Amino acid sequence: MRVKRGIVRHRRHKKIRKLAKGYRGMRSATFIKANEAVIRAGVNSYKDRRLKKRDFRGLWIIRLNAALRAQGVSYSAFIKGLKTKNILLNRKVLSELAIHDPVAFAKVLAEVK
Repeated sequence: MRVKRGIVRHRRHKKIRKLAKGYRGMRSATFIKANEAVIRAGVNSYKDRRLKKRDFRGLWIIRLNAALRAQGVSYSAFIKGLKTKNILLNRKVLSELAIHDPVAFAKVLAEVK
């Protein structure tokens, strides 16, 4: 006796087409093209979630460097000073301090010097 997959296949195809909603042309209409597009989109979103962390770290370092250069200190010397003084503030927090709370950032900088 053969297995009829009508309902199961219909549900699976419907799920993929729903994920491909808004894609252009056959990528949203036909199952095979939609499935390819959804798989590729999933791969890219997985990869870019990891790249986002790298990009933000770079942004924080750029902001920190700009704030430190205005005070006449290099980024590398500042980070080395943080490590020797055992100050456990990460780059995200330090860049936020430099932008939004310059007084507190100046205190951290004075501690490092």
